[in-house]
Amino acid sequence: MYDAIVVGARCAGSPTAMLLARKGYRVLLLDKARFPSDTLSVHYIHQPGVARLKRWGLLDRVVASNCPPVRRQRLDFGPFALQGTPPPADGVADGYGPRRTVLDKLLVDAAAAAGAEVRERFTVDDLVMDGERVTGVCGHAAGGATVTEEARIVVGADGLHSLVARHVQAPAYDVRPTFTCAYYAYWSDLPLAGAELYVRPERMVLAGPTNDRQSLIIVYWPIAAFREVRTDVEGHFLKALALVPDLAERVRAGTRTERFRGTGDLPNFFRTPYGPGWALVGDAGYHKDPITAQGITDAFRDAELLSEAIDDGFAGRRPLAEALADYERRRNETVRPLYELTSQFAALQPPDPEMQHLLTALRGNQEQIDRFLGTVVGTVPIPEFFAPENLGRIIGGAQAAAA
Repeated sequence: MYDAIVVGARCAGSPTAMLLARKGYRVLLLDKARFPSDTLSVHYIHQPGVARLKRWGLLDRVVASNCPPVRRQRLDFGPFALQGTPPPADGVADGYGPRRTVLDKLLVDAAAAAGAEVRERFTVDDLVMDGERVTGVCGHAAGGATVTEEARIVVGADGLHSLVARHVQAPAYDVRPTFTCAYYAYWSDLPLAGAELYVRPERMVLAGPTNDRQSLIIVYWPIAAFREVRTDVEGHFLKALALVPDLAERVRAGTRTERFRGTGDLPNFFRTPYGPGWALVGDAGYHKDPITAQGITDAFRDAELLSEAIDDGFAGRRPLAEALADYERRRNETVRPLYELTSQFAALQPPDPEMQHLLTALRGNQEQIDRFLGTVVGTVPIPEFFAPENLGRIIGGAQAAAA
């Protein structure tokens, strides 16, 4: 009998298992993959996520993986660009974009080192129920017989199409339409000035450095274009890059090192993340368009929140259901403003007149440009930055400078 079984061992599951194991709980961590292995991902960690890696004692391993730090951000709207350095998170000023082959293996190893039992290439087929309560899982290792394992709680960290969420019929809410489709690939010999984001009509292009002197480039299109884009991914990709001549020139001088990968399966929703004997974490419980690259950072935060809630319940500091309800509340309170901002970016529409006014006023105001970029990476609270009094100071300052 385990205290917790965690289904899914990537960016949400391994940290959850690690943190629970570090608290002394008996944890079983399961994944159908073998590590290291890749998965579809923007694979960028914003400063709040990097701060958690540092707190967990894992940041040095990311740094040692030959993954360069990213401090400077460029948000280019065509006629003008905002460039700066977002404020740090807990003293951490850099973001990182490690490949998932690197990051996920590192996290799985950290969970095992903390004492979690890890079973790779293990497929969960079903949940074990006692009435309405989840009491375990049944599944099989590759080529093996079906086995059943029991636990006080089963955590679904198994992604967007979570088996755990499906089997417990976790309710979805605040569902938004799918906004975009995306494709990406990697290049060598492609110099980048930090993270580069280019906003163009019905397009978004993102570029950033990753391991081994490689660079990742992603293009987003409206979801309505997905069927057409997938008929000639490279052609449509290069047409999008042509909207950014400087980047397109650098790409032509570099070498594409891997095939294009992409998807149109990018829904936006919250799920109720707990119930009798079960909980959800990461994309299983909350998914949004990856255009703001928040998925890994959110997964790390929610792993901390969930492990704290489970510990509170198991240790008797408060009823487990109450602790898990608080986990949902804290998650939602933190992410809702960025959920709205992400939806605005993902709509791939020109900024509305109010936003255009603000962006114009920001030009030349480096302190506030940095803080604006901080709203996207999660180091400046969105309600604080967009508070009427702060916007009034920015716009008033720009008007005074113009006069």
